[in-house]
Amino acid sequence: MDNLPNTWEDWVSNFTEWQDRVGFNRDWMGDFDLSIQFDWDRAGDVIEFGDYKGRPKWERSLQVPQQSMRDALVSMITVQGDTEFASVEQQRHLLASAPTDYDRYAAARIMAEEQRHGWQMAYILMTYFGQQGRREAQKLLERNAQDGDRLLGAFNRPMPHWLDFFCYTMFVDRDGKFQLGMLSTSAFKPLAASMGPMLKEESFHLGTGSNGLRRVIKAGIIPLDMLQRYFNKWVSTAHDLFGVDASSSAHWSYVWGVKGRWDERKKLEAGIEVDKEVLNEEARGHYHTEIVGEVGKLNGYLPEGAKKLVVPHENFYREIGPFRKQRYTTEGEPFTGTDEEWKAYLHVTLPTAQDEEDLKEFFKQEWVANKPLSARQIASGIGAKA
Repeated sequence: MDNLPNTWEDWVSNFTEWQDRVGFNRDWMGDFDLSIQFDWDRAGDVIEFGDYKGRPKWERSLQVPQQSMRDALVSMITVQGDTEFASVEQQRHLLASAPTDYDRYAAARIMAEEQRHGWQMAYILMTYFGQQGRREAQKLLERNAQDGDRLLGAFNRPMPHWLDFFCYTMFVDRDGKFQLGMLSTSAFKPLAASMGPMLKEESFHLGTGSNGLRRVIKAGIIPLDMLQRYFNKWVSTAHDLFGVDASSSAHWSYVWGVKGRWDERKKLEAGIEVDKEVLNEEARGHYHTEIVGEVGKLNGYLPEGAKKLVVPHENFYREIGPFRKQRYTTEGEPFTGTDEEWKAYLHVTLPTAQDEEDLKEFFKQEWVANKPLSARQIASGIGAKA
């Protein structure tokens, strides 16, 4: 690693080279401020859960009691940063085919915010974790989703068009909200303090997904059975992002105070006991309940008498965990048919090559209801030159 950064300025220089390498034009960011942001008040001063509960939160890595705990922190920060830069690599090309000016703005803003989140994670690695952190911060810029070597499989998946993008921001970015929320009570104070500003920005990403899908439904061009297949694709991907159900790393991260539960503070106030053996499963359950509600809202925009859109069961088409490669229906029932019948079932429940061809024709029409840009959005210049 010849260009291992020694200072933050070194890393920023390498970051601009990464932007050039992946083809992200800095003019697309308009007036967006790539700055480091902390909310120290929201982070709190006292460790809130785990074996070190009640002690002061750690403000420097040397205060973390064990090397294994520092390694766990570095790993979590690295994975979070990796997803941020991967998203830009997945989505950058979509700016040229945005269905409306608003969507171009929204995608450019999301990519700007993803880069800021990546900056934030790289800054923590560079500032608090010595040579180990500098090495991992540089690797954030060396892996590439287009080469398939980002750390999580979902962030290596191609995103060829805007229907994928709307589903991705609706379902996969919502997983990101849960991950950030679980880190927001971390015993490592700089990490916890980073989450508040990131969560505020993440809310726009989720809104882009739900708003985009609502406008797709209103336009009435994309067949609802096709839309359902793309829901099935991205929801199953998002379910996998929570990890295996019985995770030793999640267990120890909680014991050490590194990563909490979703809504940890509310659960502590309510006296809800923690089951450290199924932390990932619990978080996935909260996520699943939330997206069921969000899809229910979308159903309010369907034509009268139309078949309702649904969220596939958590067992469907999983790639990790106890249900990996197991055959379950979208309703969660075991599939008992033959291999050929299973292939036929997936053909009607997941996007097909024919769907991709048909979408090319649909995209030539006004397949997304227009949404005007606000005066502030226009003045920002974000996405204007894409």
